[in-house]
Amino acid sequence: MTQVDHTRMANAIRGLAMDAVEKANSGHPGLPMGAADIATVLFTKFLKFDAADTAWPDRDRFVLSAGHGSMLLYALLYLTGSNKDMTLDQIKHFRQLGSLTPGHPENFHTKGIETTTGPLGQGIATAVGMALAEKMLAAEFGKKIVSHHTYVLASDGDLMEGISQEAIAMAGHWRLNKMIVLYDDNGISIDGPTSIADSVDQVKRFKSAGWAAELIDGHDPEAIAAAITRAQKSSKPSLIACKTTIGFGAPTRAGTAKAHGEALGAAELKGAKEKLGISLEPFSVPDDVLKAWREAGARGAAEHKAWDEQFAQLGNRKRAEFERRIRHERPQSLAKGLRAFKKGLLENPLNVATRKSSEAAIEVIAAAMPMEFVAGSADLTGSNNNKAKSAVGFAAKTPKGRFIHYGIREHGMAACLNGIFLHGGFAPNGATFLVFTDYARPAMRLSALMGTGVVYVMTHDSIGLGEDGPTHQPVEHLSALRAMPNMRVFRPCDAVETAECWELALNRIDGPTVLALTRQNLPQLRTTAPNDNPCSHGAYELVAAQGDAKVSLFASGSEVQIAVEAQKQLAGRGIATRVVSVPSLELLLQQPAERQNAIIGNAPVKIAIEAAVRWGWDAVIGRDGEFIGMHGFGASAPAKDLFPHFGITAEAVVNVATKRV
Repeated sequence: MTQVDHTRMANAIRGLAMDAVEKANSGHPGLPMGAADIATVLFTKFLKFDAADTAWPDRDRFVLSAGHGSMLLYALLYLTGSNKDMTLDQIKHFRQLGSLTPGHPENFHTKGIETTTGPLGQGIATAVGMALAEKMLAAEFGKKIVSHHTYVLASDGDLMEGISQEAIAMAGHWRLNKMIVLYDDNGISIDGPTSIADSVDQVKRFKSAGWAAELIDGHDPEAIAAAITRAQKSSKPSLIACKTTIGFGAPTRAGTAKAHGEALGAAELKGAKEKLGISLEPFSVPDDVLKAWREAGARGAAEHKAWDEQFAQLGNRKRAEFERRIRHERPQSLAKGLRAFKKGLLENPLNVATRKSSEAAIEVIAAAMPMEFVAGSADLTGSNNNKAKSAVGFAAKTPKGRFIHYGIREHGMAACLNGIFLHGGFAPNGATFLVFTDYARPAMRLSALMGTGVVYVMTHDSIGLGEDGPTHQPVEHLSALRAMPNMRVFRPCDAVETAECWELALNRIDGPTVLALTRQNLPQLRTTAPNDNPCSHGAYELVAAQGDAKVSLFASGSEVQIAVEAQKQLAGRGIATRVVSVPSLELLLQQPAERQNAIIGNAPVKIAIEAAVRWGWDAVIGRDGEFIGMHGFGASAPAKDLFPHFGITAEAVVNVATKRV
């Protein structure tokens, strides 16, 4: 074993970070310089990982919540050999187009990164989901197969963001004792000392949320090691507030905001290297230091081998089940169960709200995948209807529970869902009202960016929710979510479509799905359930015209019944009309041109009907097409009064169509 003192190993991180930011003339050198001691102790003495296999299921997770300090992570990936593609050349191209070293860590881009961070607070909240998944999976498969920690390096900014309060409250309540947060307590943000804006005692704050918490010297390796040892033995999640100096070693900028988010400059860089005893040669790591780091990267190989042997002792069926779930493959029983469910709907139609038909589909799904289907709600369980009758609530004492009560924490819930999916082993979904995607949106955006197969069950999807009024009635939310790259929005019109949309959502593991569901009852309109799942094209012809269509009516969700009624009235007037159900507008627009054109058709009059704003529909109906929907916010009244009040009726559709034909 190569013997290299702690300081020289930590300085390797500092030197690479300083040089990379200097060459790019962009980035944040202060955090890697200040947190290098913390990272060195963690990675060389405690973190369970094998640089040869960054996908080992029982590895410890390390989340750099303070994503602006990305050079800390890139330096570690290079030094430990955890990413063979992370060469010095990649570090020299920090923040440059096409490099593996973007401005903030991207797990979909660079191997060895657990989650995408950057927006502050997201990392610590996502890590709660990872720790939660570890606890659930360990309860199911045993601690010989699942027993690892989730470590987070968080900054002052992470803990100022509101989502951090949601995250720490959940972790404390669930007693996620395998979660350890190392807080880089340097007291500096972009504007200057954090004291100009904040006076929270974070140790007391975390303790009040049910955490073990202490303050240590973040530059004392022995104190760091002792604190991590205590945290590993705790029955609670742990905060270790590490008092550090941002830009540690910089002669004039250390401990100041100047070290936070800009290159040090040639003179300061030279002075820092001289003070720290680092070679002035850019990107230079002494051979013995690199060797010691690579040995640290290989330190977990023996433990990995021992785990492989334990895993091999599992029965074939249980081993295959574990591997399938880690890969996010769905069981064959899911498709079989949903096929039977849809067949039953044709024999016994279900004329209920789509939130209720979703509930019926969930019973089938939960039976097919009882342990991997993890649902939860932000305090609206009775309204969202995503809890299976068989589901047991998750709690510290019931870790095999598969329904999670997130409390009134939409943002924290959404981030947790990302963490659960990224950990592996589960198909997570979370629910609230569609209007409250406003609260969850930052984490939902990261779902789309990372491509996590999370399902968002968003009920009360329009003015149809009624008396709660415009504060709760979403009008712009469908358009806003459809505009988000890689976010798929489904708004099913009945029970059959709801089942089909659930199947598509669960089988999608490269991006998130929103299921927008109604509060009000709807008739079952579908009379067939082909195996090819018409919803997979985003839209399909629900009602054909008698003869050449003069009018095409496009609608989603609850408004499809309005389109069907309008079609009947127009047909009675001799106007050939077809109805196209559009459960997913953006999925329709992703279809090949030939299929898209066939679905949209050639009728001279095109009308879209949706109890939301028009944005997005012009891609289907054209700028000269007609739109029946919302042009402002809603109002407080029963749904039966609101639709006529806002002119969203079959009669309105007929009037517009007859004027245009």
